[in-house]
Amino acid sequence: MKQLTHHQMATYLTDYVLSELVKYFIEDTGCSVEQAMERVYNSPLMTLLQDEEAELYVQSPAYLYELMNDNLLQKKD
Repeated sequence: MKQLTHHQMATYLTDYVLSELVKYFIEDTGCSVEQAMERVYNSPLMTLLQDEEAELYVQSPAYLYELMNDNLLQKKD
């Protein structure tokens, strides 16, 4: 059995976290999948999740959802 590389594991976990964040946002707001994806993918948290060295993707999706909705990470319009 082949071992996963760090990058492969990070990608897998990040994808999982993102799908969970989209689900949480839909549940909380009742918005469409497209709207939820736009909100999640355009959030400041997305940039942090993509930083493999930070390893934020190992945190629980629920915790990351709270971070995403925290006023400190909200985009200013």
